[in-house]
Amino acid sequence: MSRYVTVGSVSELPVGADFESRHDHAAAMLQRAARLGAQVVAFPETYHHTGLPGICEEQAQPLDGASLTRMAGEARRHGVHLVWPLYTREEGRIYNSSVLLGPGGERIGVYHKMFPTDGEIESGITPGDGPRVFETPLGRFGMTICFDMNFPEIMQGTADAGAEVIFFSSAYRGGRQACIWAFLTGAYIVSAILGQGGQIVDLSGRPLVESTYEALITRRINLDRTLLHMDYNWNKMDDILARYGPQVSMDFFTPEAVWAIGSESDEFSVEDIIREFGLEKRADYFERSRRLRREALQRAQPSPTRG
Repeated sequence: MSRYVTVGSVSELPVGADFESRHDHAAAMLQRAARLGAQVVAFPETYHHTGLPGICEEQAQPLDGASLTRMAGEARRHGVHLVWPLYTREEGRIYNSSVLLGPGGERIGVYHKMFPTDGEIESGITPGDGPRVFETPLGRFGMTICFDMNFPEIMQGTADAGAEVIFFSSAYRGGRQACIWAFLTGAYIVSAILGQGGQIVDLSGRPLVESTYEALITRRINLDRTLLHMDYNWNKMDDILARYGPQVSMDFFTPEAVWAIGSESDEFSVEDIIREFGLEKRADYFERSRRLRREALQRAQPSPTRG
């Protein structure tokens, strides 16, 4: 069944000279996003800490500290999910974290940056121990932070764990990397940047919207949609259209030999279509190709000679 959700992000340097004023500004941006229909909104890496005096250890807060308490109240006030990044303190360790808050202000989950920069580690930041994906009524959300995007085991690992949307909070823009990873993983990527250049990227790798002078961007996306390779699937397109017509969406990216197919119906899901027409998922196709290659190499091995 079609599953539309409106995602958003704020990309800007923090506004305000202290924590309180920065939280006030963030609250105003969250209100604007909610009025635009956003159901989940992400902010940039260490958004309210950046540029203020003190080191990470001094700025870090517990998960029940003032920053998350304030922003949980804002999420509840506007009825939205919120990705709120900050330095956290847990069991004596300091993390660069993104916290997912629910529309009731509840804490759904915490992701710790798996690859802090060299400087962060030297300043006392502890790396996270793995990708995290969180189930919500809207969909399955993953989070990554800044330098993480350079490491395939994090981006692919987050998608392999089931993320339909990956929220990327960062100090650097990511740019084409976000598009590449969306295409490779088949997940939407929403970036929130300290400055301009935040993006909402389609699972095909195509940017849907990018922030410039206006920090806030939003876009309605369908999570019941997937990316297929054209090989062994393309010849079934007309049969699918003959049965379902406009109840199925199709977007074609022929230079990359892929197409995106989605359900626009309340009666069936894209997984139902895949099963009904025997479509082969892209990951399954590539794994089958690996297996066939291994088998061909084994057959090509010279037979052992007998003494």
